Amino acid sequence: MTEQTKTEHTRTEYAESREVGEQAREKEWTRPSFAKQLFLGDFRLDLVHPAPTGSDTVAEEASKRGEEFVRSLRRYLDAHVDPALVERTAQIPDEVVKGLAGLGAFGITIKQEYGGLGLPYLYYCRALMLVGSYCPALATLLSAHQSIGVPQPLKLFGTEEQKREFLPRCAAGEISAFLLTEPDVGSDPARLATTAVRDGDDYVLDGVKLWTTNGVIADLLVVMARTGKKISAFVVEGDTPGIKVSRRNTFMGLRGIENGVTEFTQVRVPARNLIGKEGEGLRIALTTLNTGRLSLPATCAGNAKWAVKIAREWGNERVQWGREVGRHEAVATKIAFIAATAYALEAVSELTGRLADDQRNDIRIEAALAKLYSSELSYEVLDELVQIRGGRGYETAESLVARGERGVPAEQMLRDSRINRIFEGSSEIMRLAITREAVDAHLSAAGELINPEADRHERAQALRRAGRFYAKWLPTLVAGTGNLPTAYAEFGPLAAHLRFAERTSRKLARSTFYGMSRWQGRLEHKQSFLGRIVDIGAELYAMTAVCLKAEEDSRDLGRRPYELADTFCHQARHRVEAMFARLWDNSDNQDVRLAGYVLEGRYTFLEEGILDPSIEGPWIGTPEGGESVRRKIL
Repeated sequence: MTEQTKTEHTRTEYAESREVGEQAREKEWTRPSFAKQLFLGDFRLDLVHPAPTGSDTVAEEASKRGEEFVRSLRRYLDAHVDPALVERTAQIPDEVVKGLAGLGAFGITIKQEYGGLGLPYLYYCRALMLVGSYCPALATLLSAHQSIGVPQPLKLFGTEEQKREFLPRCAAGEISAFLLTEPDVGSDPARLATTAVRDGDDYVLDGVKLWTTNGVIADLLVVMARTGKKISAFVVEGDTPGIKVSRRNTFMGLRGIENGVTEFTQVRVPARNLIGKEGEGLRIALTTLNTGRLSLPATCAGNAKWAVKIAREWGNERVQWGREVGRHEAVATKIAFIAATAYALEAVSELTGRLADDQRNDIRIEAALAKLYSSELSYEVLDELVQIRGGRGYETAESLVARGERGVPAEQMLRDSRINRIFEGSSEIMRLAITREAVDAHLSAAGELINPEADRHERAQALRRAGRFYAKWLPTLVAGTGNLPTAYAEFGPLAAHLRFAERTSRKLARSTFYGMSRWQGRLEHKQSFLGRIVDIGAELYAMTAVCLKAEEDSRDLGRRPYELADTFCHQARHRVEAMFARLWDNSDNQDVRLAGYVLEGRYTFLEEGILDPSIEGPWIGTPEGGESVRRKIL
């Protein structure tokens, strides 16, 4: 194959993948979105303030039941769950799973009429924050079952018959899993190879799925398979003949999760188990993730809040050079970062959960921002905690206990949290997805103008359309509420931060426009530039959330919430200013060129003087032979 042929083939594959992704997107914006307007330079604080709460979104009765459930869950975890045992044995005991099922923990958001608790997302998030702080593997079991497993897609797209057949089983503790990824398919669904062929009243499934969280013990599966040229979604019984869990995977963290490789060989699935219509599978998956992603910000907030406790206790206990280590500035700045960030992550989780309950806003961008931001910042928080703990941070809890010290699992929490930057869309893919939604208004107005495939006539039409749009939009970015020194006065000492967020929102929108003007059709490949745009927007969303939370919390807690929020916002502002500077002054072009040289083998001399400990085998492969390792919770 010549270089020209390779290039044309790559362009064709890229275009096909892009088209599949576009077909699956929700293209209409029937409800407002705070985050969407934020990226357009329109800081609509009225969409999130007052934060949806109380009788506005949560019935008083549901709120009482939610509080009681979280209390019951806390008591159960404390009395019956041993996180060290889960880490040591790499398995959550069956009796723990059954005990949680008895509490209703597998049906938190499933409606009561289908056997669930019917609680708001706010309490789902609070429950996962609690579990995530104590046993991340257990939080993963519960969230994979409810956020992306059978309950959520059926809740959104299932028929009444499907809901009555499967939801009571899910609520009662029959575990579900979501099967999309394949050995050669990650974030590019156009390459999906698993097929579902209609045969009478059934579909026949063939293929292999990778990284099926809960797949080893799942009773019910949501499987994405290709029906012709499009992707469809099915509910599949885990014990159907032809299904084989060929191995259980092991990872650097989350050792207690039951994650496997699942093979389908002539698996017959009743046609009535098709979710939605043929060809809607990818849209179902992406829509499910809009609310499904709420679980990760919750568990990340739990991790960060736990880190605050350990940092405080250790910072007071450890003495070096005549002072507690927490009083030395080098450590104090880390503790401040941990505490301020933990408060902000809880605020982001709560706000996004409330917006999901409220249902008046489209939260596809908010949920994605919450997932991206929380997974990145919580990992940094835990990394700083390990640093504060020093050698003890690197030592396992079991080893610490064996030599007579408190078994603080700091290194385990760091390992466990690393996957959050990959789960349900890696940070890189999340930035691209958010960018696509954030610039939707621009693409509607000037899509063909920046489309590299558009012809001259299409570009001319787009130019006229864009001219009308930008003539109205650009003047709105010159001045706004953030320029008024008295704006947002009800937020007291935090008002200045909200004024900064409003001004920066307009600056962000102008920067996006400059990028489109400069690169036009090449903009979609300027992923580092777009990533910084998204990261700035994420900081502004977090600043808004933390100001809202502090203002609300101050009614009971006085000035203390303001102190946390103020420090967080100062830290966030410094990060934002640094990212703006790097929008135009960076080494992106040199980095891309150098990476190309690396891939071409120009610098193989760098690899001299080492030995590679990797075990030989294909980069992408599938298991062969062996018995099924699927097991059922007894």
